[in-house]
Amino acid sequence: MTTSAEGPTSTPTTNRAGRPVSGTVTRAVVVAVLSFALGALTSYTQGLLPDALASFANSASGWTLLTALLVYGSRVRGVGGAVLGAVSFVLLVLGYTAASDLRGLHYDPLLFGVVGVVVGPFVGLAATWLHARDLPAALGTALLAGVGIGEAAYGLTVVRDTTSPVYWIVIAAVGVTLLVGTLVRRVRGALPVAVAVLGTVVVAAVFLLAYRTLGAGLG
Repeated sequence: MTTSAEGPTSTPTTNRAGRPVSGTVTRAVVVAVLSFALGALTSYTQGLLPDALASFANSASGWTLLTALLVYGSRVRGVGGAVLGAVSFVLLVLGYTAASDLRGLHYDPLLFGVVGVVVGPFVGLAATWLHARDLPAALGTALLAGVGIGEAAYGLTVVRDTTSPVYWIVIAAVGVTLLVGTLVRRVRGALPVAVAVLGTVVVAAVFLLAYRTLGAGLG
């Protein structure tokens, strides 16, 4: 509360970035609502998308992409972005589950719910780092591009006989485009460039290995 010649005036509470807390809360609520709605939509789009793109509605990269876009668009930063990443990913899963139940289809949200809790904070934080430059931008790009390229590699090798290659090629292209775009616009210096490129390769390799292991375990 401050005073002026016209009387007392209130000063809105701000966060560490200097933004009003009320605005941050509003953006977080919007992300949460959109996450649940988009998760529900992915259940319905499984039967509507052409075979070439159907894997989008049944892939980790699809929900990762949606989570990253929502958090990036919210402009929530730091720890808030990490928390919002987990919330968004989990609500995507729950929205998908709810819509599937309404359609008479059973879907167990436990596995991807746990994935959302564990991976969601990293996806959210990576999305916020895309607003930054140099090393933070390189780290965020490595994670997000690596997930897309890693799942594309999985799709084009492990499940190539049961899925169309089109979506996997598209999501790989998205990952490569993100990497190249970041290198051109936001990353300068040998170390950040190396982190972006090598980090993307490492994340893609780890993702591919983890998915292969998970698939073997479930099989």
